[in-house]
Amino acid sequence: MLRDLIRKISNGIEQINFKGITVGVVDERGEIASMYKGIPQNDIGVRTDILDNVPKSLGMQMIIRSMAPKVIVADEIGSEEDVEAINYAVCCGIKGIFTVHAKNMEDIKLNPQISKLINTHIFERLIFLDELRKGEINKVYNLNKMSLDYVLA
Repeated sequence: MLRDLIRKISNGIEQINFKGITVGVVDERGEIASMYKGIPQNDIGVRTDILDNVPKSLGMQMIIRSMAPKVIVADEIGSEEDVEAINYAVCCGIKGIFTVHAKNMEDIKLNPQISKLINTHIFERLIFLDELRKGEINKVYNLNKMSLDYVLA
């Protein structure tokens, strides 16, 4: 699902007249692009730059400084360094797509680093996938920046 999303953002979506934009992927363990000798083995789009085998926090900073993406993507964020790198990206005007292991909002609340990101109003949406039906969305939280209803303690 993440690869498909990256590819659509990078290549564009003709049906809605979206031309595509540059995407920077930080693929710490090589799970997204599956690079081999510098060539992605998975199709993740023509406007996608990839850094693999680099810690996410360092990779995000490197890709921002050297490749100027409009969107940055990282899988399985959670460390304090990841949070700092995401804050840096947002301050640079870059949108982000990040995955986290969590079953529900309670899991999010229990993760102090992810809670910190939520409380800084960086995220627009949280999307939880269905555990039983692969690739299907279970719940979407639209985080209204004007309301403090969703702020996690």
